[in-house]
Formats: sequence, structure tokens, C-alpha cells
Amino acid sequence: MASRLLFVPSAWTTARTSWLRLRPSTARPSSPSALPTLVPLRRLSVSVAAKDPRAAPAPAAAASASAAAAAATAPPPPPPLVLPTNDKSPHLLRMRHTAAHVMAMAVQRLFPSAHVTIGPWIDNGFYYDFDVAQPFTDRDLKRIKKEMDKIIRMKLPLLREEISRAEARHRIEQIDEPYKLEILSAISEPITVYHIGDRWWDLCAGPHVEHTGMLDPKSIALESVAGAYWRGDENKAMLQRIYGTCWESPHQLDEYLHRKAEAKRRDHRVLGSKLGLFTVQEEAGGGLVFWHPKGARVRRVMEDFWKEQHMNDGYELLYTPHVANVKLWKTSGHLDFYSESMFDQMDVEGEEYQLKPMNCPFHCLVFKEGLRSYRELPLRWAELGTVYRYERSGTLHGLMRVRGFTQDDAHIFCLPDQLAGEIKRVLDLTESILGRFGFREYEIMLSTRPEKSVGSNDIWERATNALEEALKVKGWDYSIDDGGGAFYGPKIDVKIKDAIGRLWQCSTIQCDFNLPQRFELEYVAKDGSRQQPIMVHRAIFGSVERFFGILVESFAGEFPLWLAPVQLKLLPVTDESRAYCEKVATDARKMGLRVEVDTSGERLGKMVRNTEQERVPLMGIVGAAEVENGTISVRSRKTGDLGGIDTKETLEKIEVAVKKSVDFEAVDDKRSPC
Repeated sequence: MASRLLFVPSAWTTARTSWLRLRPSTARPSSPSALPTLVPLRRLSVSVAAKDPRAAPAPAAAASASAAAAAATAPPPPPPLVLPTNDKSPHLLRMRHTAAHVMAMAVQRLFPSAHVTIGPWIDNGFYYDFDVAQPFTDRDLKRIKKEMDKIIRMKLPLLREEISRAEARHRIEQIDEPYKLEILSAISEPITVYHIGDRWWDLCAGPHVEHTGMLDPKSIALESVAGAYWRGDENKAMLQRIYGTCWESPHQLDEYLHRKAEAKRRDHRVLGSKLGLFTVQEEAGGGLVFWHPKGARVRRVMEDFWKEQHMNDGYELLYTPHVANVKLWKTSGHLDFYSESMFDQMDVEGEEYQLKPMNCPFHCLVFKEGLRSYRELPLRWAELGTVYRYERSGTLHGLMRVRGFTQDDAHIFCLPDQLAGEIKRVLDLTESILGRFGFREYEIMLSTRPEKSVGSNDIWERATNALEEALKVKGWDYSIDDGGGAFYGPKIDVKIKDAIGRLWQCSTIQCDFNLPQRFELEYVAKDGSRQQPIMVHRAIFGSVERFFGILVESFAGEFPLWLAPVQLKLLPVTDESRAYCEKVATDARKMGLRVEVDTSGERLGKMVRNTEQERVPLMGIVGAAEVENGTISVRSRKTGDLGGIDTKETLEKIEVAVKKSVDFEAVDDKRSPC
């Protein structure tokens, strides 16, 4: 059973209250799971006043002035600590690798029958897999950490030794390590081992620090235990994997653990259930998402915005089937190269069909319907297409990794001389859509031709140059992954940075010289000849489900007003005011606003607390005075009480704020909703 406890050698409970702000960053971690510079966090909790929240409401102007005065006198937040990464700090990488060996040595000193397997460094630390009779417990982890500290204090040297394969086999057989024998048979020479003093050794290529004393016990923590199959094969032995983290200083460890705790607080799986957004029903099967009403509202807003943006940019929408005859997957190559990620075939009247893992072959079939002319190109076709991919149950993770999901897919069929302009156009659209959701910091990777590829040198060079030219015109910094492109074309990958500084792979722009060839796609060129179009695959969200999960975590469940599942919740103080609230809600819905009435009948304080826990942007308290005056006592999630506001004016301000994607408080009272 996995352990979730953290064993930290030093106390790290510190108050961390600051303001959310965006800042430019030039650091670019090479791994999507690396933790980049932390953006300071604002406090997300909203306290409930002990007195009646309607008593003596502060006017909006006074509240704004008070907030401005507080901001002016508040000290600036401290600069965030930059945590090093393995690629930026080779010494840290060596420390983490050595920490893995020290942990393995400690385990075998405490549990002599434990067999060791592999123990690499990873983005934020290390792990080691062990074959043991009984799973490790929380108490075991404490003992292992204490034993590691002893080994570190002994300052034992790490010594590299190069030996023959036969000698390595002999030594491994002597200590009865069957997994190491399997590893030995798969590695090439030279064969090297690393010794920790004369007490322990491991088959390893390195690198390591010079001696164990170069590690700091106060900068290392053992984080958790999880099950892991040997070689990732469900048919092989289940091992026990201990995860640890290692840093250059206790301060870095404290910062890392704080960020990890913050990420846990924002876990979309927890918030998804707590806020009534979505669930994964095991009765129906793992990796299949059930969207609840509130989550479905947000999804509809996302999809409507996506469609509007694409249609404004010259795209046409397609809808294609969820299954296809296996012949299609043979033509596309998926059956040969992607079958392990596809669900099993089903027999339909003697023909074999399969659920689609991708939308692109369907778009190719639409292109083939009729003879195309160069005058028709470029063709831009977009689809919110649901696809199905087999993922092992152990890899499924909330909305981030599922078996059925909706890709915001689009394919562009264009002439070679149109490619650069189309790529630039896609980058503009990507920036516009991601920016609407608050993502304005990116890390860009341009991946070029691998050793094995299809297509001529000329077309690869032209396509790569087109991608690079578009990035330069945008003025975006980018890194080059030389040889990292797909076999069928170069690509651009866009990682977005969320509110706590994590990077997420989302948008992809991919040239394809393979599918047009496989499907024999042609157009009639200006000179009358038949030519093959260039095909561009691109997605901006990546998948609707995953992007939604990123939004939940980045906003910590506090969706902005324009995106929130409930924009305004009305709280009737008396039974008599409930009818007024229902009428206001009806009028609001006719305006396209998402408004609910609390019909629980609870006391006002309880209704306020419940609404805060639901993270609704605005609540409107309505009693006898509000009914008589035709007003709503508005309370904002961000700034607190805004006072009594005319009901019509309140709804119009919400309408304007939604259209402009701004907070309610940012709308001028005199501004027309039109």
C-alpha cells in the first residue's frame, strides 16, 4: 500500500502569504515535470464575518479605495526561490544518483533479504525498486532514513571499477541478485560498478559524488512508497518503489515540499469531486470521465469559445465517426505502429471494426471526397473529436491520463508556399486561445528530422524552415530538439506555465508528409499536374479533459467569472425573498448568465460558508430591504462586500464582465452592456 507521509529532517512550517503575480521568465526546464520558478501565491480562503454579512455593507468605491491603500502600504513580496534542475546543475544530478545508492545500501543493511533492481535520479529526486517479502511501512521509511543519515556521516568514498562481463556475472551470482543478472545481459561494455567504501556495491554507469559526506541529511527526504512492476510489465514481479527527494540545501528542500503541498491542495481529482465537476466511475471502467452539471457548464463554455475562435479564423467544423473498419487503420498505419494503444477489434457482420485513437485518417477521407484544386487550398478543418486509447490501469490519473478523451483537433491541407503563413496563423490562434484562459508564459520546442523519416530532404528543409520562421516572426524564444521530430515531419510543442509555475505540455503543431502519401491525397496544381498537399496536424488544448484538469489546478477551483459554472449565487434571507431571487435568476439566465438560488433553507451564515466553499465568484444576499428597493447585496469572492447594488445593474455588470473576461469589480458602473 502506498505511503503518503513525508519524512523531513527539519521543521518547515512557515507562513507563506503573498500575492499572485505574473513575471517574465527565461528559464526553460527540459522536462515537463520539472518544477520551475515558483510564482508567489495569494491566499485563496475567504473568511466568514462573525456578524451578519449584510450589516453595514461597505460601498464598492470605499472597498476599492481601502484595497488600494492596503496594497500601497504592503511590503513587496520576497523574490521566489529558483530551484535548480538536473540539467542546470550536474552536481545536483550526481547527489541524487548517490542518494539512491545510499538508500539501497541502507535498505539492504536493514532488510538483508531485499533484492535490488534499479535506482535512477529523476526530476526532483530519485527512487529505487526493491523485491521484498512485505511492503514497506511508514515506520520502515523512518528507519531507512535514519540509516541513510548514518551512511552519509561516515563519508564513505564512491569508487568506480571497470570489470569484465564474466567477472560481473560471477560477483552478482555470489550475492544472489537475479534482477542485476537480467540487467547485465542487456547492457553493453564497458561494465562498471560503483562501491560505497568497501561495504556495498552496485552495477552502475554513474555519475556520483566523491563521498557520501557530500550529501546533507537535512536536504533529503523519503516521500512515499508505491508498487511498480518489474520492467513495467504487469506479468512480472510487483516491486516496492521508494521515492525520495534530494536538494543542495535544506532551504531548497523546504521550498520544494511547500510547492508539493500546494500542488496537492490544488489536485484536480479532489477538487473535481468536491466542487461537483466530474468523477471517474470505476463501475463503468477506469479512465472514463463522467462530466457532472457544473463541470459540463465549464466544458460547454470552453468548447463554444474554441468553436467561435476557429470559425472566426477561417476553419470549418467536422464531425466524424467514433469507429471505423480495420481497413482504414491498415491504410493509415495505425494497425502496424499504434495497435498496442488501440482497443481490441469488434466483429460487425463479419467485418472488423475498431474505436478510433486519432481523428486524422477521417479528415483524410473527407479530403479525398472529390477532386481538389489548388484554388481551394488551404483547407482548415477542425473537430472536437472523441478518441479512445488503451492505457494501462496503473498509468491512469484523473483527467490527465484517461482512456476516452476529446481532442481539439484540426488539420490544414495547404500548398508548400502557404505553409509558413499557416503556421504563423496557428501560433496567433494558439496565443489568443491560451491567453483567454490566463496562460501567457510558454516554453517552446522545435523538433527536427530524426534519422529514420519519410519525405524528401527538400520538403523537410522547407517545413522546418517554415516552422522556425513562424516562431521568429512571433518573437517567441524556443529550443531545438535536434532529431526529435516524428518520422513523418517536424513539429512545435508548446508548454504552458500555470499559476504555481508548473509546466504542462498542451499545444502541438505537426507537419505530416506520411498520411497524404498513404491516403494518396492529391490536388490539381496550377500547371494541371497532380500534387500532394502538405498536411498540418494541430491541437491547442491538447485534449479538453486534460486542459480542464490543468485549469482546475491552476485556478485552485476558483474559476474566473466568465468561466465559472455558477457566476452568481443568490441567498434568500427569508422565505418571502426566495420568490424574488427566483425571478432574478430567471432574468439572468435569459441574458446567458449562470445563476443559482440557494434553496437549502439554512441560516444565512451557513449559506455564505457553503457558497464560499463552492468557490462561486459572486454571491447576492437578498432580504426584505433588497426586495423593497430592487437591489442585491453583492459580495465578491475576491474583495468581499460591495454593498447594495440595483438588481438590473448587477446583472448588466456581470454581462459586461463576462464579455470582457474581467472581474465584476473592474466594470465601470456607468458602462453600457452593449
